[in-house]
Amino acid sequence: MAIQSKEMEQVDNTVIGESILINGKLEGDEDLTVRGRVHGSITLTKTLIIEPSGVVKADATVRNAIISGVVVGNITASESVHLTKEGRMVGDINSPRVIIVEGAAFRGRVDMGAVDEVKLGERAARAATTPASKPAVRPMTTTPPRPPPAPPKPAAKPAAAPSKAPEAFKPPAPPPPPPPALKIASDESAPVPVGLGKRKVVVKRKK
Repeated sequence: MAIQSKEMEQVDNTVIGESILINGKLEGDEDLTVRGRVHGSITLTKTLIIEPSGVVKADATVRNAIISGVVVGNITASESVHLTKEGRMVGDINSPRVIIVEGAAFRGRVDMGAVDEVKLGERAARAATTPASKPAVRPMTTTPPRPPPAPPKPAAKPAAAPSKAPEAFKPPAPPPPPPPALKIASDESAPVPVGLGKRKVVVKRKK
């Protein structure tokens, strides 16, 4: 630990004066009041007090912290952290009890996990002592299984158009019979019937 100027009172409360700059690691079992500047880390079993003239650029692990000056770093306190209206802090606070007065400047996160654990323990104890209510039993209803769906029917083929039967071949009508031929008698005197009714035609041979 490098100490440029030393002004400490060996009493229950150790004071770092305004003209003192400490670079390094501070550990102790007493209260520490910072009026000057501390760079490094601080570990105390008691209270850290940072007055309005004090500037601490370090991570601190203490029992209690009262901040009225400037702190750049994280503070872990086993009991409480109190940031007054003159206090300025950039860093995270981890403590079961955190007090930030109106007018103070703070940028960081606050973790009050110890308080959450106590609350969770109380809730668990209450849940253990409270008799658990029995869940309502509802009668089971069984539904018959549904039959499997019928397979899809094949699409009906369109009926073929009836084919026209070929018309039967009709032979052509026979020609009418020729009229009977005229018979010529060899005898001039013999008449030749022609078949023209009752009339008779006689053909004579020319000489």
